[in-house]
Amino acid sequence: MAEKKIPKITIPYLHAKKKQGEKIVALTAYDFPTAKIVDEAGIDLILVGDSLGMVVLGYENTIPVTMEEMIHHTKAVVRGAQRPLIVGDMPYFSFHMSVDETVRNASRFLKEAGTQAVKIEGASKKRLKLIETLVEAEIPVMGHVGLTPQSIYHLGQFKVKGKEIAEAKTIIQNAKDLEKAGVFSIVLECIPMELAREVTHSLNVPSIGIGAGPYCDGQILVFHDLVGYANGYLPKFVKRYADIHGGLNKALTEYVEDVKNGKFPDDQHSYHLKKTEVLEQIIGENKERK
Repeated sequence: MAEKKIPKITIPYLHAKKKQGEKIVALTAYDFPTAKIVDEAGIDLILVGDSLGMVVLGYENTIPVTMEEMIHHTKAVVRGAQRPLIVGDMPYFSFHMSVDETVRNASRFLKEAGTQAVKIEGASKKRLKLIETLVEAEIPVMGHVGLTPQSIYHLGQFKVKGKEIAEAKTIIQNAKDLEKAGVFSIVLECIPMELAREVTHSLNVPSIGIGAGPYCDGQILVFHDLVGYANGYLPKFVKRYADIHGGLNKALTEYVEDVKNGKFPDDQHSYHLKKTEVLEQIIGENKERK
């Protein structure tokens, strides 16, 4: 009997979930094995985020991440995940120079890497026009407002956005402008949950929160933060569901000790010659050489 094929998640499916009040579950992934695990867990949307620069490549922030690095990792994720909608994150300076270059870079995610959409930070007038052009070119776009990590040098530090009236109004307007420009969903990052509720209620497209409270249409976290595959500062909004770092550290420490003490490999983890005559011949020939 043929195995039942699980339908691929689509943008209309996500829109239907918002209308029906069903939560959208999203997560980041950066490689093949992680993508397979995320897929098996039933995640709706995978973002191949430029956060890979920090959690996978060891950069201080997302700024150094290149298009080539994003395409490389995104290809691996696409090979590993069959069901989720996969979104490629446009890295810093991949959409800042010209409209033509932006379209070219965005199209690489769909043509080369195999994603179904791209994500772009910000909602300036220039950014909105770029998004309109991408949508016209039939490249689905996910928007991103609130805290925008690619603006770290301008911001000075990562902090909650929208606590003051003027900034809160700007975030609401930015979200509406992004929807008008044609985005299929919007990430709301690090904003007060009350503000996220107002933004979510004002939109027809789904909101995906990260550090934006429970009222968003969906939630996303960085995979490495969620499973404890990182050993450092965690933002307040992260809930750690496992301790992979601790588990790996324990396993590797035991391995080091076993090798040093001669406990590994033991008889159980070694191959054997089943025919004694083969061993005798090898020993005999080796003695002759000596």
